[in-house]
Amino acid sequence: MHTVNLPEHLILVLAAFCAGAVDAIGGGGGLLIVPALLAVGLPPHLALGTNKAQSCFGSFAAAIRYARAGLVDRDTARVTFPMAFLGAAIGTSSVLVVRPDVLRPLVLLLLIAAAILVTIVRPNSRGEPRGKLRRAWLAAGLVALVIGTYDGFFGPGAGTFYIAGFVVFLRLSMAGASADAKIANFASNVAAAAIFAERGLVVWPIALPMAGAQLVGGFLGAHLAVRRGDRLIRAVVLAVVLALVVKIGRDLYVGR
Repeated sequence: MHTVNLPEHLILVLAAFCAGAVDAIGGGGGLLIVPALLAVGLPPHLALGTNKAQSCFGSFAAAIRYARAGLVDRDTARVTFPMAFLGAAIGTSSVLVVRPDVLRPLVLLLLIAAAILVTIVRPNSRGEPRGKLRRAWLAAGLVALVIGTYDGFFGPGAGTFYIAGFVVFLRLSMAGASADAKIANFASNVAAAAIFAERGLVVWPIALPMAGAQLVGGFLGAHLAVRRGDRLIRAVVLAVVLALVVKIGRDLYVGR
């Protein structure tokens, strides 16, 4: 079992706190966590599994804070949670037979498209009667299934894609989309973490201290999003997209 020293533990806990806050607002927490885990010497497969295990706590805390603010639509969540869970289970299982690297060029294009759509699409009011929007629920389920599969299979930017999908297809406000995204993101994190754990790919002595920091960071990030609203969320989403485009573009350039 891989071990880290105390200074490395402290760095990972700080990274988890920051990632939890950022991810709760606009997605992209894995941008901080996975490189940090790799930097302390974890092999890629253990870094991915450990990241999923600890990130469950951040997405859970954020979902709770958004729900307390009345931003989570429970009827939609009844659709998105199981669909995201199913998608992530399929995606994580598929990692063994398909190389995730083949997705990088496509993801790069999708990230740019997501940034454009989040910028130009005007959301509807959150108070719209969802009971009459069966097509919207179908769209939400498809978004959750597709991005959940992506989250389990590859992962970077999944939270951001959830937000963009809900803004575009459900015409939600940024705050509403971020809230509903955390429900789906929690589901896909749990499914992926369960499969990684079953295969022995989670380093629990590292994951558990990080999970506590994720819990606090996720709640704080969601609290800031609730207080500051759409402007903050849009800014964080666009910043995360830019960071992901730079990272994936660099990985393609150096052939990683």
